[in-house]
Amino acid sequence: MSKRYTKADLEEIVYKQLENLNAMHDLLRIMKVQNDLIQNINQTLREEIGQFKEQQLMYPTRRKTKS
Repeated sequence: MSKRYTKADLEEIVYKQLENLNAMHDLLRIMKVQNDLIQNINQTLREEIGQFKEQQLMYPTRRKTKS
């Protein structure tokens, strides 16, 4: 048995779909901003790790003596 939709029913369905699409668009925009922030933080962290490695002092190791 198929249901017959009225014009008002179809309009309501279309507006709900549009509302859902707009909500998904907003979520995608938020995720893009978060992704950009994470990439910027990762780049800063890479630079700081590189600077830290450059500042590390190399300590001489003991040489093994032959017995």
